[in-house]
Amino acid sequence: MSPGSGGHGLHDRYPRAGREDVVHRHEMLRVRGRSVAWVPPLLLLTAIAVADYNTTGEFRIISWIVLVPGIAAAICRVWETALFAVLSMGVYTLVDSAWPHQFQAGLPDFILVALGGVLATLACMVRVRGERRALHMRDVTDTVRRTVLRPLPTGWGGLDHAGIYLTADAQARVGGDFYDIQPGPHGTRVFVGDVQGKGLGAVETAAVLLGTFREAGFHERELTTVADRLESRMRRHREYTTALGRADGDRFATAVLLGFPADRTDVVDTVVFGHEPPLAVGPDGVRMLPVAGGLPLGYRDLAPGPPGMRRVPLTADETLLVVTDGVTEARDGDGRFYRLADQVRRAVATDSRLVAPARLVSFVRDGTLRHCGGHLTDDTTAFAVRRTRVAGGEGP
Repeated sequence: MSPGSGGHGLHDRYPRAGREDVVHRHEMLRVRGRSVAWVPPLLLLTAIAVADYNTTGEFRIISWIVLVPGIAAAICRVWETALFAVLSMGVYTLVDSAWPHQFQAGLPDFILVALGGVLATLACMVRVRGERRALHMRDVTDTVRRTVLRPLPTGWGGLDHAGIYLTADAQARVGGDFYDIQPGPHGTRVFVGDVQGKGLGAVETAAVLLGTFREAGFHERELTTVADRLESRMRRHREYTTALGRADGDRFATAVLLGFPADRTDVVDTVVFGHEPPLAVGPDGVRMLPVAGGLPLGYRDLAPGPPGMRRVPLTADETLLVVTDGVTEARDGDGRFYRLADQVRRAVATDSRLVAPARLVSFVRDGTLRHCGGHLTDDTTAFAVRRTRVAGGEGP
């Protein structure tokens, strides 16, 4: 993928992020774009017929032909399964009639084969209907994911960017982690975070926060005002869910809010809501931005007052890396946490090209999965940005 592609190519390329098992099975049963699902049941049908014809009369296996439509029901289309059911009955009749009368299996086994074919066809119909429903739900989930994690154009807001997003639940495809970039007349703002909890409630909260960020990030001059708007929206959303009597009325979110001023190219403004501070990754090393972490979004009432914003120097060749706790809390078999900063520091010292956002998030993804053996216990997001030009202009 290109460095500024927003990371969706990385996300789609990793299997835990996505597809239903039925899709993988259909892909494996294709050769040069054509389905070969009919080959296994056909080979089984032929093998049983040939084996039965060459056995002794005391040990016949022609009734095993009932397995053929059963195998077809698991991997073939409905009409193919029905065809194999008919073929099985036809082959049974031909092979059985070739034997002397005293060795013929006769009508009872024929009824077994016929009944097996009917049941296999019905089972195939149920399977195909379930697959279509699963594919439909996948499309719905993908639409939700594109709404929450909208595709980001290359160079959006004057930033070279890339992101990866892996869900702990391979079938869910979307969770409470989020990231976005919003350019505007006062500079470009970046928002990365993690909603507490899982399920549709976390997705809903992420969508609410992102909607507020996209409006406030464009219109508001001060980054602290954007932070105030996000806090206010989080509290209003909690009041709403509480009024509905939902159990997630105390939900909160940790996040990092970054501002790249339109009139400065050597600094970045930061507001941290109970989140791990960003890492500045450059050819000369890795450093954690010296920012104080405030309370998570939704808990401002515990420490009233404006959010703390800090302006930090940032060189042109430094990339800012923000990750969620799916990375920092990943454990290996011995229970040890993934030491992200140390791993990135060693990798950059070996290859300075790793500071490019796309390379950096790929490294974080691979390192996290390798450390935890592919067993993610939480949604995992890594988002990297660096300035490519003076940000400005209007966004959607």
